[in-house]
Amino acid sequence: MTSHRKHLVRDFNHFITCYICKGYLIKPTTVTECLHTFCKSCIVQHFEDSNDCPRCGIQVHETNPLEMLRLDNTLEEVIFKLVPGLREKEQQQEVEFWRRNKSKESPDEDGPICKKARVDEEDDVKGDGDYHRSDPQIAICLDCLRNNGQMGENIVKGLMKKFIRCSTRVTVGTIKKFLSLKLKLPSSYELDVLCNGEIMGKDHTMEFIYMTRWRLRGENGYPMVLEYRPRIDFG
Repeated sequence: MTSHRKHLVRDFNHFITCYICKGYLIKPTTVTECLHTFCKSCIVQHFEDSNDCPRCGIQVHETNPLEMLRLDNTLEEVIFKLVPGLREKEQQQEVEFWRRNKSKESPDEDGPICKKARVDEEDDVKGDGDYHRSDPQIAICLDCLRNNGQMGENIVKGLMKKFIRCSTRVTVGTIKKFLSLKLKLPSSYELDVLCNGEIMGKDHTMEFIYMTRWRLRGENGYPMVLEYRPRIDFG
């Protein structure tokens, strides 16, 4: 008769715990360059300050390491099966977190779970709560265009982190607002956003610019480069 060896959960801890926080992997996310896996929140927070894998030290990406992350839903299900009550505990903690931190402007909101339920009831998956997260994404480099002697040059600076990822439906107007907030510009201050030296209209989407300005001029590099500068008054 063959005897079956019993394994304890701790026998698998090496495979199901996060190197950063030392807890069980929550929303396991793998770095595709080296195949090391971490909690999603842990690795995203780590990449805010570094482009290297926290475990092996390999450079994940020169500019945007978040592009090299992939969720591992299969591993997540395995962990939930191995650790009794972990799924329920995490769901309860998420609900409590959103209840503690719900917006003062919307005191009736009970977090993303309730919001999702209302969206499902209304059959409106494109509602305001979606924030374009399901849209195709595009990587953009925002470069400060400097011209010697140009007015406003001392106010408009380069961004510390000039690479961003956003929905292809984002407009130039939204990019201008983003730049104004990041650069802390006066509300009356105007910027021009350019692609290949041409000023883009405020209603142009990133997809439109990519298809009609960036790609068609032979600029197949990635990410798409947009330049910004103080608005020039020709009057």
